[in-house]
Parts: sequence; structure tokens; C-alpha cells
Amino acid sequence: MFDFDGVIADSEPLHFRAFRDVIAPLGVTLTERDYYDRYLGFDDVKGFEAMAADAGRVLTKDGLASLVANKAALMETLERDESILFPGAAEAIARAAAAYPLAIASGARRDEIVRTLERADLSRHFKAIVSADDTPRSKPAPDPYVLAVDRLSTAVGQRIEPGECVAIEDSLWGLESARAAGLRTIGVAHTYNSSGLDGADLTIRSINDLDLRTLSSLFSE
Repeated sequence: MFDFDGVIADSEPLHFRAFRDVIAPLGVTLTERDYYDRYLGFDDVKGFEAMAADAGRVLTKDGLASLVANKAALMETLERDESILFPGAAEAIARAAAAYPLAIASGARRDEIVRTLERADLSRHFKAIVSADDTPRSKPAPDPYVLAVDRLSTAVGQRIEPGECVAIEDSLWGLESARAAGLRTIGVAHTYNSSGLDGADLTIRSINDLDLRTLSSLFSE
């Protein structure tokens, strides 16, 4: 089970720019350091709510919906006509899909996930997708991975237990979510270095280092 932003898609710099530019008219200044230290693990709704609250701003329901819609439109513009995949991501996904059923459990919007996967012809490798729209609670709550296990079980026609799954994550929020749902974990040092991924069962430098031997090693005990 793959996280999306920061694992498959090198999109966190784009998310930072989009959050920064969309919330700036409210008089909120978002720095890159604050984004990565405080808000990276949030979906769009929770991210804007936290940024506004920290700046002492109160968002109405309509105001929040407008911010989310404006960010989605800006993200589509920023992604246009260029691949945002991490080097080796497509190949790593294809290797894993040849041996295991795959799912995505992400706090990203579904349209952003699907758009990126389809541009790279990767949608066919995933049997289930859980996005920000699908669970009432986002990471670090276990909900995204609990639902991903259920959807993957349905897709393959048999019950898969959480302990039979491995989550591939790039942040502490994601690792916490996966562990709380009962999954094993691989931390990918794309966004944070290995020392910032404490608690992962295994850490790799990049998604390009993910291979079948790496995956099977987690279940060899």
C-alpha cells in the first residue's frame, strides 16, 4: 500500500506553493519550513484549517470550500505538461504489481491521484485507492489504511489482514497511521532523512530501492 505525495509523486513542493499562494490573500504567510514541519501530513481541509487557526483567522464553511477549490485548480495548473513522479517510481510500482495486489492510501485528492497515475499509465497497477475524500479522519488516524485494507480485500475477492500488508510512507504521520491500522511499514527518505522516519520497520533511500526482496524481507520472520 503506497502513500502518494512524497512517495510516488514528487508533489510536496507544488503543494507548498499552492497552499502558500491560495492562503496569502487572507494575510497568512506560509513559509516552506512551517509547511514541512507542521502541515505536510494534513489533507487540504485540515491543512487550511490548521494554518488559519495558527494565524488567528476564522474560516467560514464557504471560505474553506473556496480555498480547497482554488488550491485544486492551482495544483492542476502546476502539474500540467510535466511528470511529477519520483525517479524510479513507475518501475518500482510495476515490479511490486507483478507479485502483489497494490493499493493507495493517501491524503491527496482523488482527482490529483488519478490524474497523475493516468498520465504515467500506472492506474492499471492499483486495485484500490483511498483518498482524502473517503474517510472522515485523515492520517495520522488509522482510517485511510483500515479502509484501504477493506477495499483491497474486496478487489481480490478474499479477506486480507492488516498484518499481511506493508505501507510505504515518507512521513511520521503516515507511518503512525499505518502502524495504528496494524500494517508493517517501509519509510522512504524522500521528504525527510532516515533519522526522521523513526518507527518504520525498514527504511530505504528512495522509491527506486523498493524491490521484491525488500518487500518479502518484512515477512520472512
